[in-house]
Amino acid sequence: MKRFLWLTLSHGLVLALGFAAGIYTLPLLVAPAAPDAQQVGQASEGALFTGLFRRDLKDSDPLHWGEGEVSVGATRITLRGRLAPGPDYRLYLSPEFVETEADFARLKPRMQQVGPVKTFENFIVELAPGVEPARYNTVIVWCETFQQFITAARYR
Repeated sequence: MKRFLWLTLSHGLVLALGFAAGIYTLPLLVAPAAPDAQQVGQASEGALFTGLFRRDLKDSDPLHWGEGEVSVGATRITLRGRLAPGPDYRLYLSPEFVETEADFARLKPRMQQVGPVKTFENFIVELAPGVEPARYNTVIVWCETFQQFITAARYR
């Protein structure tokens, strides 16, 4: 009986670790090729605003973070930097700086969802017609699936 319990617990632990590793690595396996520095540089030309994603925000942690320069233009938002990999990342514009999940939830009705973030090293996200970045001051990366704050940058 003791052996059965030990085997059950050890196999359950391995299964749980494998599942967690799969959730973490699947986005990396299915992500499209990231834009290179030259593509991000060209897409950032004429940016109206810039900001920085930093790892030291309140709700950022070793698994949920971003770092690098964000450029906000009239037609696109770019990142020259990196994000922790994860599923279902979305880019939002916010009228106030956010660095916690609670602040995000409070302000979400006043935010503008820009679109999905599908790469974890550099990105270019096109703005839909009618989105006015000047009405906001912060860009946020948020994980929709797990309702998890990833990072934010004040750009004005």
